[in-house]
Amino acid sequence: MNIPHLIATFFCVGHLRPAPGTWGSLAALPAAWALHVLGGFPLLAVATAFVFALGWWATALETKGKSDHDPSEIVIDEVAGQWLAFLPVSIGAAHSAAPLTALWPGWIAAFLAFRFFDILKPGPIGWADRRGDALGVMLDDVIAGLFAAVVVVFLAWLSHGVLMR
Repeated sequence: MNIPHLIATFFCVGHLRPAPGTWGSLAALPAAWALHVLGGFPLLAVATAFVFALGWWATALETKGKSDHDPSEIVIDEVAGQWLAFLPVSIGAAHSAAPLTALWPGWIAAFLAFRFFDILKPGPIGWADRRGDALGVMLDDVIAGLFAAVVVVFLAWLSHGVLMR
């Protein structure tokens, strides 16, 4: 087992079956919580960008010379996308000075919205997935994470801004 494989599989989480992408997304949540506790939203945001770059590198090495450009065990892309989807929850906790665990509906919304977009791959998510290279592997999940983050913000607005009046 080499370093790029450990990174690409998020410490072998990608070898869990069935649905390794879902396992990768689930494993990303406690890691996001730990990063938020250690350094708040800024650390989580920087870590997300870092994981994207590191994942791109590791994915390129793991898929070099292989016919499958996106093997199911590579889940570092799900980690980056899930962390993006989770960023509004981190911002909300920091803004309200609430413990991150108190925003549990946001955790669920971020997870479900990200998995929805990652599985269905509408519009630009599907375009990125069809690139057939390591950047496409990472990019489709980043775009899915951005779409999911918008959903999380909308649901928070709906819950706190409209329904609570």
